[in-house]
Amino acid sequence: MQQQQLLTLIRQDKAPVIVDVRSGFEYRSGHVPGAIHVPFWSVLTTDKLDTIDKNQRIVVYCEHGPRAGMAKFGLWMTGFEHIDYLAGHMMAWKKAGLPMEKEKSAR
Repeated sequence: MQQQQLLTLIRQDKAPVIVDVRSGFEYRSGHVPGAIHVPFWSVLTTDKLDTIDKNQRIVVYCEHGPRAGMAKFGLWMTGFEHIDYLAGHMMAWKKAGLPMEKEKSAR
């Protein structure tokens, strides 16, 4: 999914489920608005996605791609069928100067 397309959906309150699979530090330092933090290594064991309909569209991203690839496979293995990558991942989102949410204490 293209960055501007996702941003438009977020602003219209029509965003898909957005999953940030980076480290906790990276997530707290700045993430796509509304993103759920699920580190890539925990995709198969997390309960953060238990309430999400498996047919719902998911957009997954990491900093530049590799971790999102592993997470996408894990999400698919747990039954999700409509999984997209955020085009360019967080690196492109930052470069475009798009809005980010930050945690108060980015440790």
